[in-house]
Amino acid sequence: VQLQAFGGGLVQAGGSLRLSCVASGRTFSNYAMGWFRQAPGKERDFVAAVNWSGSTYYADSVKGRFTASRDNAKNTVYLQMNSLNSEDTAVYYCAIGIPYGRRPADFGSWGQGTLVTVSS
Repeated sequence: VQLQAFGGGLVQAGGSLRLSCVASGRTFSNYAMGWFRQAPGKERDFVAAVNWSGSTYYADSVKGRFTASRDNAKNTVYLQMNSLNSEDTAVYYCAIGIPYGRRPADFGSWGQGTLVTVSS
C-alpha cells in the first residue's frame, strides 16, 4: 500500500490550494482517507477525513475553510483549502484509517507529505 500526496506549495495568505492523495496497491472500501498536518516542532494534527460513504469531518480550526472529498474509483482523496493563513503552514500528510478516526494512531499507510507554506 502506497500513498502519495501532491499539490503543496507557496501561497499568499487568503489564497487557496488543492491537495491530492493517490492510494495504490489495494481497494480501500470501508476505510476513511484522511489528512493530517505537522508544523515544525509540533505534533501531527488531524485536519480532515472522508469516509467511504463520502461523509466528511474536520478539525475545528479548518471547518468552513477546507473541504475534503474522495473519488473511490480512483482511490484518491482531495483537500481543497481556502482562506489560508500562516497557521496553516505545515507538511500535509494523507493516510488510511478507521471511519471517524481523528488520532494519528487511527491511521496508517502514511504518504510522504507535501509542504504547504502560507506567506503573510
